Amino acid sequence: MSDSHESVDLVADETVERLALAAVVAALTAALAQVSIPVPGLPAPVSFQPFGVYAAGLLLGARWGGFSMLLYLLTGAAGVPVFSDGGAGLGYALGPTGGYLVGYVVAAVVIGLVAHGGLDAERPSSVPAWRQSLALFVGIAVIYALGVPWLAETTEYSLSASMAVPLDVPFVGLSGPTVTMPEAVVVGAAIFLPGDVLKILATLGLVRTGELDALVE
Repeated sequence: MSDSHESVDLVADETVERLALAAVVAALTAALAQVSIPVPGLPAPVSFQPFGVYAAGLLLGARWGGFSMLLYLLTGAAGVPVFSDGGAGLGYALGPTGGYLVGYVVAAVVIGLVAHGGLDAERPSSVPAWRQSLALFVGIAVIYALGVPWLAETTEYSLSASMAVPLDVPFVGLSGPTVTMPEAVVVGAAIFLPGDVLKILATLGLVRTGELDALVE
């Protein structure tokens, strides 16, 4: 009987620990969101939020990493200023960058699944570097896949009818009042890709040191 109680206590303790870590990663993502660089003419700023998404998937795994990003999203939608530049509220969450926010939740789950091969996380430094790299690149692809169409739809762009987005980004060759679908992909994804690759490399460098293992053991 005592063994049964001890098992229950261990499970409860582990759940509380994972909840706390998920909350910490959500708070970290909120803090990183305040470090953003607005780019004139672009609908979304250059943001450091992806670091939080990467940490969620690699450190917490699919189950708790996804929960962490869902907690972040719901906290912001409820009115707490945790989005980029202090953004908050359901209107912000459903606005032009809402697809990226939803993408963070899905990406954290996908990163965890690819990196750890299941819902739960292994010790980060024990996961092969190639799997972590693959996981992060798949994760950013998921964010783009959800973010760009959402951006297009919320800026009155019709994917089916090839209508136009009211954006003007002359310094990347998108002059004039409207852009086509390929141009929408440029302003919503391609222009951010080099920076996102650097974030992925920085994340991998930190994780491979093993310094973060103690946080999840």
